[in-house]
Amino acid sequence: MSYPDHIRDQAEQVMRRYPQGRERSALLPLLHLVQSHDGYISEDGIAFCAEALGLTKAQVQAVSTFYTMYKREPAGDWLVSVCTNTLCQAKGGQKVFDALADDLDIGHDESTPDGKFTLEHAECLAACDYAPVVTVNYEFFDNMDEAQALELVHQLKEGKRPIPSRGAPLCTLREMSVQLAGFEDEREVGLEGNAQGDATLAGARLAAEAGITAPAFDPTAPLVAKEEAK
Repeated sequence: MSYPDHIRDQAEQVMRRYPQGRERSALLPLLHLVQSHDGYISEDGIAFCAEALGLTKAQVQAVSTFYTMYKREPAGDWLVSVCTNTLCQAKGGQKVFDALADDLDIGHDESTPDGKFTLEHAECLAACDYAPVVTVNYEFFDNMDEAQALELVHQLKEGKRPIPSRGAPLCTLREMSVQLAGFEDEREVGLEGNAQGDATLAGARLAAEAGITAPAFDPTAPLVAKEEAK
């Protein structure tokens, strides 16, 4: 498969971000880039990345299968991730997952026949203070229960784009993959959305009240190797 010129141009832009001789560091964003075109990490995408970076296809595949954000099968427009780790599980995360699985008639890491939805268990979404948490294409919907999760999916089925609890307005998984490759969200609404939640700021408020501050850091200070610092 030959990728279109705009994908090849973007790939060149990605590789130019890295020092000469270190272009292979561009593999992660390049994988997001080919996923934005194919909807998953295809054999063609693996071959494209390998050729661009001077890697073997085995090396590229090893990386692409290590990270769960790279999909091995065609994924839906809406990747619905339900945290079922310890705290979310204790607060009903599995019930949320089961309700969505029944409604969509799919299980973990499966997609609906129309290509609209992919459902997955998420090991942890780093938002325990908002448990149970669901994300759609990595945007957060906090403190969810079964009814709220079903309403979220039903709105997506109707072509609506519900506003996340925190983060930017929803975009499709392919559009999100372009952003994860390091390119700006070109939508006019891209900078809109909700900011951090109150629970996230609670620790900062308590620290301020107690007079606790982070250590000063001079960004212009040269890095010193451990041996030199002794």
